[in-house]
Amino acid sequence: MLKKINVVLKEKSYPIIIGYKLFNQDCILRYFKKKKKYIIITNNTLLNLCTKHFYKYLKKNNIYVDIIYISDGESYKSLHEVNNIITQLLNKDYGRDTILIAFGGGVIGDLTGFIASIYQRGIEFIQVPTTLLSQVDASVGGKTGVNHNLGKNMIGSFWQPKYVFIDLFFLSSLPKKEFLSGFSEVIKYAIIFDKKFFYWIKSNSCKLKKLDKNALLYCIYKCCKLKAKIISLDEKETSCRALLNLGHTYGHAIESYMNYNNILHGEAVSIGIVLALQTAQVLGILKKNISEKIILLLKFFNLPVLPPKNMPILSYILYMKKDKKNILGKIRLVLPSNIGIVKIYDNISQKIIISAIEKTLKKY
Repeated sequence: MLKKINVVLKEKSYPIIIGYKLFNQDCILRYFKKKKKYIIITNNTLLNLCTKHFYKYLKKNNIYVDIIYISDGESYKSLHEVNNIITQLLNKDYGRDTILIAFGGGVIGDLTGFIASIYQRGIEFIQVPTTLLSQVDASVGGKTGVNHNLGKNMIGSFWQPKYVFIDLFFLSSLPKKEFLSGFSEVIKYAIIFDKKFFYWIKSNSCKLKKLDKNALLYCIYKCCKLKAKIISLDEKETSCRALLNLGHTYGHAIESYMNYNNILHGEAVSIGIVLALQTAQVLGILKKNISEKIILLLKFFNLPVLPPKNMPILSYILYMKKDKKNILGKIRLVLPSNIGIVKIYDNISQKIIISAIEKTLKKY
């Protein structure tokens, strides 16, 4: 069970290696150099898993490795933690021969990548994503950053990893809720790019939910293949890469309002997708039966489809106006007209957005 995808860029192309128990295999060792220093960035929840498997693998093969860990949670994706980690790197005199390794989900990946991009004007880093969401999406593409109280991912950079190692083995360590939340991003890829893949997910949903290795391997490979193609065409999101933001403008508004607590990113994206579907229906570009098929699939993976009841509708507008994808202050949304067909719409009116939110709250 080993698959490889190459992300082809003008500069800094890199491989994505996908498999099961990768760090039991000698073939992976060739990607690590004994002349380099590797610093793993992880969190306290994953520390035991990291030490038992990944750290142990590097140590026994005489690779220099150290660990820095932070507390677990989206609220720690902050400039405060950036300063904390950089201070530890400087205290131990780690130089430009250092390679950072992100061992964790999207928070750890984004944080580590951002630190790598600014530490001593840029050092290399490696992604070892441990959540489904980070394996299918966040670890690939070089988007790094931290949150601000007024908006998600408002401080960051584009900084591509040296390698991405996706090990299905780590998924079995996840709480069920966190594992299932990753399927919002999987379903997102199908809605944007591939109707056939959507129906494959639907047909294999029980296998995927039960962590069937072969089904997961194909699912993750497919998502990474789709994302690698888009990144190769548009590395810094000046055109088609923006399509990957389906559900994210609404979702980020929810996360920001909730101060990144009590909701997983994948859950916020799921609600965001439903609100995007309703927006498309209000505009008359999406049929109701198509929207219902997508919502049923989200529900099968125990994903939320109802906006937070305590979130004022005008709060969506407040946060969506601050979205970094907007141009000239106009709210931009990625909306589907069918499964496999989406488009970027500029200048969506506040009236349309409010109507979509109100209709969603009433329906579900």
